[in-house]
Amino acid sequence: MQKTGFERIFLWLLFVVAAFTAQAQNKFTLNGVVRDKTSGELLIGAVIQLKEIPGIGVTTNAYGFYSITVKPGTYTVMVSYAGYATINEKINFNSNREQNFNMVPLTNTLQEVVVSSKKKNENVAKPLMGVDKLNMREVNQLPVLLGERDVLKSIQLLPGIKSAGDGNSGFFVRGGGADQNLILLDEAPVYNASHLLGFFSTFNSDAIKDVTVYKGGMPAQYGGRLSSVVDIKMKDGNDKEYHVDGGVGLIASRLTVEGPIVKNKGSFIISGRRTYADLFLKLSPDSAINTNTLYFYDLNLKANYTLNNKNHLYLSGYFGRDVLGFGETFGSDWGNATGTLRWNHIVSNKLFSNTSLIFSNYNYVIRIKSGTDQFKITSKIQDWNLKQDFDYFINNNNKIKFGGNIIHHTVSPGAITASATSNLKSATIQNRYSYESALYVSHELSFNDKLNIVYGLRLSNLSAVGPGNYYQYDSNGNTIDTLHVPKGKAVVSYWNLEPRFSASYLLNTYASLKFSYNRNVQNLHLLSNSTVGAPTDLWLPSTNNVKPEIADQVAIGYYKNSKNQVYEFSVETYYKWLQNQIDYRNGADLQANDNVESELIYGIGRAYGIEFFAKKKVGKLTGWIGYTLSRTERKFPGINNNQYFPARQDQTHAITVVGIYQVNQRWSLSANWVYNTGNAVTYPSGKYRVNDQTVFLYTERNGYRMPAYHRLDIAATVQNKHNPYRKYQSSLTFGVYNVYGRENPYFITFIDDPNNPNKTVAQQTSLFRFIPSITWNFKF
Repeated sequence: MQKTGFERIFLWLLFVVAAFTAQAQNKFTLNGVVRDKTSGELLIGAVIQLKEIPGIGVTTNAYGFYSITVKPGTYTVMVSYAGYATINEKINFNSNREQNFNMVPLTNTLQEVVVSSKKKNENVAKPLMGVDKLNMREVNQLPVLLGERDVLKSIQLLPGIKSAGDGNSGFFVRGGGADQNLILLDEAPVYNASHLLGFFSTFNSDAIKDVTVYKGGMPAQYGGRLSSVVDIKMKDGNDKEYHVDGGVGLIASRLTVEGPIVKNKGSFIISGRRTYADLFLKLSPDSAINTNTLYFYDLNLKANYTLNNKNHLYLSGYFGRDVLGFGETFGSDWGNATGTLRWNHIVSNKLFSNTSLIFSNYNYVIRIKSGTDQFKITSKIQDWNLKQDFDYFINNNNKIKFGGNIIHHTVSPGAITASATSNLKSATIQNRYSYESALYVSHELSFNDKLNIVYGLRLSNLSAVGPGNYYQYDSNGNTIDTLHVPKGKAVVSYWNLEPRFSASYLLNTYASLKFSYNRNVQNLHLLSNSTVGAPTDLWLPSTNNVKPEIADQVAIGYYKNSKNQVYEFSVETYYKWLQNQIDYRNGADLQANDNVESELIYGIGRAYGIEFFAKKKVGKLTGWIGYTLSRTERKFPGINNNQYFPARQDQTHAITVVGIYQVNQRWSLSANWVYNTGNAVTYPSGKYRVNDQTVFLYTERNGYRMPAYHRLDIAATVQNKHNPYRKYQSSLTFGVYNVYGRENPYFITFIDDPNNPNKTVAQQTSLFRFIPSITWNFKF
């Protein structure tokens, strides 16, 4: 029987494993985990090296596990991590052994250490491209809207990642849409990562330990989105002692409690946040205002327990909700709920296993009352995901990751429930059910001191199953056939191979060239006519009509560090081919439409650009400058004369400047300035009168530009006087968003000139000008 490509690669990797295992018979392995000594938190990306053998080193994985293998002998093991004192310990490698390391945090360093958890030249040597690891200390110092520290807003300051709008937490990566970003919180996908219509993200920074962004060479263990992965890990909680910290701001307050369940064996963390704009509304004497509702809340929960040296259990969850209401006439609430049950198992000193059961739910409810008409609109997307991952440390130069998962998707596009007194009728759009599964294998290999590669393959599948009716349409969107599919039967199944390859070649200790190629497949699609990510946007799985979206991306980069490791510089250029892109027919109706697929058209796209990045990592003044020059275009039959046109998220130029200055032990200052070309939009090219009404004529799709966007934000933080005998700490952060009051456009509408109906007037709506904020943070 002929073997598939996936089988051939898998057999080749088994041969590689067997060969390297045979070579390792005369060597010994040291393995274990690395933790924060004061809290017990596992440290992701800690570096383990041998002083006597320069160039030999490994990093801890996403669960703090490491494995290093060398010939017999006595070596000085050095363990390092940003912001922690380096451990130097003599160890005799005369047998396989387990060794856990507990690192002591440094205090009052004034950021004289490198603000990175990487080896000094890891950004140069590692083969992966387009990977950014956020430092939470930097995130917490950056100026933000209304003083609410925000991970997703910080991501938007990186080159190649662009904001979806003023104050918006949505973002575009290398020409992709907002729905083409996979956002994970403790491995659970978050389908709508925004609060208050996008002004804040769902992620409370007090509960976050680690944030990694992949915008280029996406590893094979990730899939399901075309553009990027934002992998967010929650804190585990302090297993030594109890702590409480939080903050009070102008619009929201936060509180976090953490501590041991059983000291040194298990811990928990509970972190909550809520806005109180609705409380101020109730103070108004105007009944038209004090009956309105406007707030959001979120809650992060996590617990973990060590069963023994080889088994560790984790249970984490997130619950968030937005509530918006105008008296009794309109009400809406939407939110996410996620849960992750995880089992870490050390199979051997070289093999690490992670098994996860993951739940994710996003839903919204809209309530409307008009006279006797009362009705409710509901919609949701819900996932159950079983995932298995393995890390196999063959030796210090070879590491294999492999595993797979299967997800059951339930998409409820919408149901209208009318009251008994309403003139409207209840209606339900049928649910869509599907199974999405994948197998993957990835091999990280260092041939010598200069060449490092990561290659892998992902085999993905989407099977749309019943029960339900599936329709077939002609080229005009008219129904020509109906398929009645019973429960559990597949109506269509899509299989895709997704090869991944990245390589780095060191020109010297401080510089390298990199290359990557990735294919990504997306089987869930967001239907929206809005660029800002409205709560009522509709998710749709691949079906007999909607094919999986496919993206192929190649990238080349040059990376260089200064000899003293104070500065780093990189330039990356990329080209991305997009297949099966989705757009809408003119006048498309997306809401409460059981035949919404008939409103869709399909085409291709391309995105290409070059990104420059320079960063200062050490000293009192740190920060970075990023510049992106890019284009992203789409082509659909029947639109723009079948020619390429700019996508809505196309922005030619984007510049970010970020600076953080540690004045002294107590005071720190920060600022960021952003600039980007305005988004592509469709404006009317003419107008005519019909029955004394003005009708605007639209011709070229996205043929115009919004005005350029730019703003400056500043912040200052002052710590309370440090007393080594007191655990209580506090700080005040003062900030100003949009310092020079730039009136950036949120949207632009067109009306007839009141003084001359033959002329057209453009009206610009802006959201934020000059917004001050103050936040009090505390910890004890």
